[in-house]
Amino acid sequence: MSQSLELLLIQFLMPDNDARRQAEEQIKRLAKDPQVVPALAQHLRTAKTPNVRQLAAVLLRKKITGHWAKLSPQLKLLVKQSLIESITMEHSSPVRRASANVVSIIAKYAVPAGEWPDLLPFLFQCSQSAQEDHREVALILFSSLTETIGNAFQPHFADLQALLLKCLQDDTSNRVRIAALKAVGSFLEFTNDGDEVVKFRQFIPSILNVARQCLSSGDEDVAIIAFEIFDELIESPAPLLGDSVKSIVQFSLEVCSSQNLESNTRHQAIQIISWLAKYKYSSLKKYKLVIPILQVMCPMLAESTDSVEDDDLAPDRAAAEVIDTMSLNLSKQVFPPVFEFASLSSQSANPKFREASVTALGVVSEGCLELMKDKLEPILHIVLRALRDPEQMVRGAASFALGQFAEHLQPEIMSHYESVLPCILNAIEDASDEVKEKSYYALAAFCEDMGEEILPFLDPLMQKLLAALQNSPRNLQETCMSAIGSVASAAEQAFIPYSERVLELMKSFMVLTNDEDLRSRARATELVGIVAMSAGRVRMEPILPPFMEAAISGFGLEFSELREYTHGFFSNVAEIMDDSFAQYLPHVVPLAFASCNLDDGSAVDIIESDDENINGFGGVSSDDEAHDEPRVRNISVRTGVLDEKAAATQALGLYALHTKSSYSPYLEETLRILVRHSGYFHEDVRLQAIIALKCE
Repeated sequence: MSQSLELLLIQFLMPDNDARRQAEEQIKRLAKDPQVVPALAQHLRTAKTPNVRQLAAVLLRKKITGHWAKLSPQLKLLVKQSLIESITMEHSSPVRRASANVVSIIAKYAVPAGEWPDLLPFLFQCSQSAQEDHREVALILFSSLTETIGNAFQPHFADLQALLLKCLQDDTSNRVRIAALKAVGSFLEFTNDGDEVVKFRQFIPSILNVARQCLSSGDEDVAIIAFEIFDELIESPAPLLGDSVKSIVQFSLEVCSSQNLESNTRHQAIQIISWLAKYKYSSLKKYKLVIPILQVMCPMLAESTDSVEDDDLAPDRAAAEVIDTMSLNLSKQVFPPVFEFASLSSQSANPKFREASVTALGVVSEGCLELMKDKLEPILHIVLRALRDPEQMVRGAASFALGQFAEHLQPEIMSHYESVLPCILNAIEDASDEVKEKSYYALAAFCEDMGEEILPFLDPLMQKLLAALQNSPRNLQETCMSAIGSVASAAEQAFIPYSERVLELMKSFMVLTNDEDLRSRARATELVGIVAMSAGRVRMEPILPPFMEAAISGFGLEFSELREYTHGFFSNVAEIMDDSFAQYLPHVVPLAFASCNLDDGSAVDIIESDDENINGFGGVSSDDEAHDEPRVRNISVRTGVLDEKAAATQALGLYALHTKSSYSPYLEETLRILVRHSGYFHEDVRLQAIIALKCE
């Protein structure tokens, strides 16, 4: 086999596709025989060219798991010796790394079985070698071995920590320092014991030094490892950081301020600040780091995001998240510098900074609500002036900020309705669709908590909203409908003169069936239910059947948000119709049952390792690590279905409450569902179930 295999390895690396394909098929056939393992180990040491030796190592890594147990002790020893020789004597760095990957997989089986007692002593010896290559590959192996035989390192943990710290400070080799940084990340992730983790605090200065060196040499992907290490340290319950938090924050701020770095690198740095604000905010306060952080984060809100980069990595968005988190945990320290930034930036000649000024105020309105209520007048002065700014980006940000104020600064914000509402009225006629959309959001949020105060503005509001509803693109129509719903809720019976026109317009939306229109259909269905509450039973009962028919037909369209809003619509109709709603129970109750019994979509996504199906026969041209066992990649829950379940659960309680004895045929199944949902994992569903049980 050995001679033919060598020829096939050479043939596989040829540029000719036909020759490559033939070699691949024959290698697959030979690889089914356990003897392929010693043959590959031989070529790993004896092949004349590094690329053939590397290919032999990669193939060996892919096939060793299935064949290792079938080998004799003598052959196992031969393979291990070949790998050790490759690590210590090989001149090619890619071949050494590929050999190290094979060692990691074999160790998973050999070390626990006592078949490789000299592996760890060899690695310690290698890591202290005078040769840079030996030290580097030993550290690479320490990293990869934590995934397969991490428990074997426990008796040597103190020695390992000392070794890693020494290698982090290696004055002669950047490669060794980088390998040590990666090894620290691997061991920290593996370490669970609090006392052992605390010892990593002394590593922080050296980690920062290596990360800075990597950034200056352009190795940003390596520097990111430092942030991953800090992430582990921050989330640990052990008191790891101490006054090192100052140097970590300083370094992170340096990185996220450097616009010449990659977006992902800067994002990792911003994320560290965010984690500190979330988990270690008392340290930020103790070491007086709040103002230095805000002095960097607030100006980042003004960074342009017009490029095609991923929005999730956009610096202004990430900075906003940090400021928001800090405001929730450190409101007294956060608001003064944010307000100062907003006051100064609102007068800037740069529109990006004028935009940032109102964005900052909107972002902190939830966390700093009590402090903002005391300064509402000067804050509104900034935002309402921004609403008239010549730049649309500034006007849009101001509209968003007003919506945030309406959500979080209640009830004080309502006392300023006479100055705020006219400005919003002007904004909903803005030339920019983006400003219009955000203005509808602000209007909806503001009107939601208004009562009779809205009456003087009702007619001009409705004139503009009805005109916009008929002459706007779909996305604006959706937000416009939300605004009309808030106006109707606030105006109550005063909305009746507008109800007929709104309901007539909604008929055309409630029969839309194209996928891209279903969100609009959902909003329209919701709005009809809100208007019905204002109009009352006498006006609604004669015209209700076509709306009910359209709503019921929507359940055949497989759109969770539409079903959610439709359950809400049915609930509103049941409330105004009382016992007359009984005629619809045979149609709507089974729909609610179906929604309540939906699979919520909880899932564990598993990556299977399949050597025969990844890139031909196991990614033979790649040197990525092999995964010979399934691993969890993602856990997902369909949140749309959770909202639908909550709405359906609420509907069942209201049906029973308003139709009384007519509901008795459905009572047993309803109680079964409500009892089950009262222990549901999601709080919204639990809450609606408990409320509904009180109605039964």
